[in-house]
Amino acid sequence: MNILLTGFEPFGVEPINPSWEVARALHGERIAGHTVQARRLPTSFAGAPPALAEALAELQPRLVLALGQASGRSEVSIERVAINLIDARIADNDGARPQDQPVLAGAPAAWFSTLPVKAMRDALRAAGHPAGLSLSAGAFVCNQVFFALQQHLAGSGVRSGFAHLPALPEQAARSQPAVPSMGLSGQIDAIRIALGVALLGEDSGRPDEGAPTS
Repeated sequence: MNILLTGFEPFGVEPINPSWEVARALHGERIAGHTVQARRLPTSFAGAPPALAEALAELQPRLVLALGQASGRSEVSIERVAINLIDARIADNDGARPQDQPVLAGAPAAWFSTLPVKAMRDALRAAGHPAGLSLSAGAFVCNQVFFALQQHLAGSGVRSGFAHLPALPEQAARSQPAVPSMGLSGQIDAIRIALGVALLGEDSGRPDEGAPTS
């Protein structure tokens, strides 16, 4: 009865990545009778999907939540959709910068999260954590992992998805101009709550926010 919680190694000039700091802090914790198993993924287009596949095969998890860092975001962003596109604005940790390529040729254009995303958002807000839903996981390694995860587990009945985390305060202090941040303890608590809600698997049914369109 495992929960797989993944985070990424630091990338670029950053010495730390909040996604891995949160994941490893929760490693071994028991949530609703399930054990959190944390795995660190390389920030690498070539390396991340095989590492994810290895973790899935090893652990056979009941639930999977992949985490990533999104500097500039001010809340826990629960992603709704992964697109079949790689279009790197910057190089990964191997120096690769693929552009206008599919994550997986011949696969669907997109996969949706199978997590109860609205219920997770509502629970985080009720607990005092800034949280929202996102319709774009970008086109970097985070989106690649999200897409590969949903592709791998499609039809399996295993709930899975992705969430982006804000920068940590020490990262924001090094940024010019400063970016929004959230403390590590708050991020850990938020993901702990999100995992508990995700195990229930029931969404809130509340409407999404956003400007109305014609």
